[in-house]
Amino acid sequence: METNEKNLVELSVMGEVTSPLSGSQPYCITPEGKPTILPSVGGITYNVKVGDNAIHWEADHVEPCVSVKNKDRDENGALNLLSCIGNVARVITGNAKGHAGVVTGKHGGIENVLVDFEDRTLEKLAIGDKILIRGVGVGLSLAKYPHIKLINMSPNLLKKFPVRQDKTKDVLHVPVTHIIPAAIMGSGLGSQHCYRGDYDIQLFDKEHVKKHNLQTLRFGDIVAIMDADHTFGRIYRTGAVSIGVIVHSNCVTAGHGPGVTTLLTSADGKIVPSIDSTANIGVYLKIGRFRKKSSNKG
Repeated sequence: METNEKNLVELSVMGEVTSPLSGSQPYCITPEGKPTILPSVGGITYNVKVGDNAIHWEADHVEPCVSVKNKDRDENGALNLLSCIGNVARVITGNAKGHAGVVTGKHGGIENVLVDFEDRTLEKLAIGDKILIRGVGVGLSLAKYPHIKLINMSPNLLKKFPVRQDKTKDVLHVPVTHIIPAAIMGSGLGSQHCYRGDYDIQLFDKEHVKKHNLQTLRFGDIVAIMDADHTFGRIYRTGAVSIGVIVHSNCVTAGHGPGVTTLLTSADGKIVPSIDSTANIGVYLKIGRFRKKSSNKG
């Protein structure tokens, strides 16, 4: 597809591997009023990767693989804004210096950027190690599809994204693992833009979970949210379609659930989703559980 990639600016942004966080009150209260204590955001998550189920963990908002943040608020804003899914992330300090990974998502509220690394890299990483990301993708657009907006999409991911053009109807056909009604979307609604963060699929209604097969959601899955317009923030709009990627796990607190970071949106419904169980960024980028094992023993 024809894009404006040659006109995009590529910038370095940097953060460091975050520590897991816990306030003075570690309890999360479920909608049923049950207090729970569970692992949550931040850190190096050794056994949770793109491709794993995002629902069944004993966790709340857990982030797959490595969570990255800049301690300076404004610099962290730039890190979250300019990092796009599919960007290269490189370790520049510590025992894993020189190892490369891939950006897989952005988590709003905590404002972390999520990065996938090989297992051999995880074993060498430490909290505080610096991660440099080559940020490119902001401003990316499709020349022949002005009614479809790309957000948080790197050129690298777009090239590997198996969309099908339908020029006669001026639409793109996009493979997704799940089709989700906007009515069950929760935390993150009302944001004035979608270039940072995510918003959550509520899973508290068992009927909807069963109907839409949501218990099978995986980290990295590409999903369609129907009647959702993300052009200038996240709103309900009849006929609009937005496509995103699952970036963090299910949650126990009201209004929350697996997080979705936006990739494409069309206020005019110019995106047509179709079910494909392989629609996952891990498959397209060969990362997470879909990554080929390295022959290096470093």
